[in-house]
Amino acid sequence: MRNPPQTPAAPAGTALQREAALYWVGQEKGRKCDRLEEVPLEVLRQRESKWLDMLNNWDKWMAKKHKKIRLRCQKGIPPSLRGRAWQYLSGGKVKLQQNPGKFDELDMAPGDSKWLDVIERDLHRQFPFHEMFVSRGGHGQQDLFRVLKAYTLYRPEEGYCQAQAPIAAVLLMHMPAEQAFWCLVQICEKYLPGYYSEKLEAIQLDGEILFSLLQKVSPVAHKHLSRQKIDPLLYMTEWFMCAFARTLPWSSVLRVWDMFFCEGVKIIFRVGLVLLKHALGSPEKLKACQGQYETIERLRSLSPKIMQEAFLVQEVIELPVTERQIEREHLIQLRRWQETRGELQCCSPPRLHGAKAILEAEPGPRPSLQPSPSIRLPPDAPLPGSKSKPKPPKQIPKEQQKQKASGQLDKTPTPGQAKMAIAGGDACPPQDVPPKDPVPQDPSPQDSAPQVSAHHCSQESLVSQESEDTYL
Repeated sequence: MRNPPQTPAAPAGTALQREAALYWVGQEKGRKCDRLEEVPLEVLRQRESKWLDMLNNWDKWMAKKHKKIRLRCQKGIPPSLRGRAWQYLSGGKVKLQQNPGKFDELDMAPGDSKWLDVIERDLHRQFPFHEMFVSRGGHGQQDLFRVLKAYTLYRPEEGYCQAQAPIAAVLLMHMPAEQAFWCLVQICEKYLPGYYSEKLEAIQLDGEILFSLLQKVSPVAHKHLSRQKIDPLLYMTEWFMCAFARTLPWSSVLRVWDMFFCEGVKIIFRVGLVLLKHALGSPEKLKACQGQYETIERLRSLSPKIMQEAFLVQEVIELPVTERQIEREHLIQLRRWQETRGELQCCSPPRLHGAKAILEAEPGPRPSLQPSPSIRLPPDAPLPGSKSKPKPPKQIPKEQQKQKASGQLDKTPTPGQAKMAIAGGDACPPQDVPPKDPVPQDPSPQDSAPQVSAHHCSQESLVSQESEDTYL
C-alpha cells in the first residue's frame, strides 16, 4: 500500500497558489490552500490552449476523442476554463439551450414557504470563509438562494435537501446563477439520481455498494467496520451527498469534481474507498480505533496526508473500480432491499455514468454547441506559438478591376437576369421593382470585438471572455 508522501506546499508565487488563496479569508485560507499542486505557468498556458480547442469543437471531441478528454480531466481543468468545462461535461450547457428563459421564469415565481425558510437558514453555513458567501445578504448568498429556490419549483416532488446547498455553492464559484442551476439539475437527475429525495433510499443503496466494494479493495478495513457494526450511512452520507465538497481540501475538491463530471459516480466511490483504505487499512492504524466512537472519529477527522491533492488523485485514478462493478453490485443490493424492505418508494431515473453516457442519452436532435471564440484574433494574425507568417491578402490587378467595372456598366440586364442579380446581391434592382428591406443580421464577432494581437496573446493567459469564466 502506497504511503502518503509528505510533500511541501507549493511556493506562494505559483499561479495556482495565488489563484486558490485569493478567494479564501480568515482561518480557512491556510487550511484550504495548504496542499496545492505546483503547475508551471507554461504548462498551464498549454493546457488552456488545448481546452479552448476542445470547447470550441466539443461535439467532435466527445464523439471521436472522449478518452483524451478523460485524460485531460484527470490532469486537472485549467482554473480559467473550469466553469465552461463543467457545463459542457455535465450537459448543463445543452439543458440551458433547450430551456431558454426557464430559469428566469422560476426565479420570478414565488416559492413554497416551507422550503424558503429552510433555505434561508442554510445560506450562511455554506463556505462562510469564501469571499462570495462571507457576508449575509451578499451577492453569493443571494444567488445561492435563487438557485435552490428555482430547483424546488423545478422539482416540487423533491423540494430541497440541505446537501444540495454546498453543491450549488461550488458551482456558483465558477459560473453565473442560471448556468449553476442547470448544472445542479444534471447532478441531481443524471449523476446522483434519488440522492436528494425525501426517503434517501438511493444513498442507502450506495452505502451498501460502497461497503461491499471495500471488501475487495481493503479486507482489513472491511473486517474492522463489520466487527464494529458501523453502518455505512454514519460516515459516507456527507461524503457522497456533498460530493466531498465539505470533506476534502479545496484543491482536492476541484480535481475530484473535474473527474466526477467526466466519468460519473464511480469517482465518488473511488474517493470513498481510497479514504477508507488509508484510514483503516492496516493493523497499525487500527490500534487507535478499538471502538465505534474512535473509528467514526477517525473517519470524520481524516489525516491531511491522505487528502493531499496529488496523492489522492493518483490513488483514485489507479483504483480498479469500474461502472460495470458498481451496476452489478447495485442489482445485488437492490434485490436484497426488495426481499427485506419491499419495493423502493422513490422511483429514480437510471444513473448515467459520466459525460459520454449523458451525451448518448440526450434525446435528439440536440442543439449544436458552438460557443463564441474565447480569444479573437485579426484574420491575418498567426496563432500564439505559430512560426508561420501571415499570408498577404490577394490583390486584383487594376486592369482587371477596370474591365470588370466597365463590363458591369455596359450590360443591361434582362428581367430574368435582374431577378437573379437581386437574389445574389450583385446589382441594383430596376426602378419599377421596389427593393426589399434587407434582413437584419447580427454583427460579426470579429467586427464587434476588440482585436488582440498575437504578441499580446503569447504574453497573457488564454482566459475566456465569456461571462461564466469570470468566476474563480
